[in-house]
Amino acid sequence: MSEFSGRRVPTAGHTPDDDLTGYRVIAPDGRAGRVSKYSRDLGRGFLVVRTGNRFFGRDVVLASDVVVGVRHADRTVRLSRTRSEIRSAPAFDVDTYLGDPAHRDQLGGRHGSGH
Repeated sequence: MSEFSGRRVPTAGHTPDDDLTGYRVIAPDGRAGRVSKYSRDLGRGFLVVRTGNRFFGRDVVLASDVVVGVRHADRTVRLSRTRSEIRSAPAFDVDTYLGDPAHRDQLGGRHGSGH
């Protein structure tokens, strides 16, 4: 099975120990940003994506179950969400997300895959 076949696999092409920082994020409708350095801080249940460029972009938080594939050779992460859905995800704030575990739990319920 191809890593980007659209079918979910248990690991989506990576393991929790993989550092995806800097990988390009691909939505079904095009390029959406890059994986932020804060993804590792939040743990494997979340993905922080830097949308836009480094000067005018922002970091947003997504539940990791929106990841449908990872390609290490291309350094890409494919998501099930559109670019618009990714951009409208909650903004990442260091103090809120890293300082309040209850907030992370609440986020997972609102912005998961919906399955």
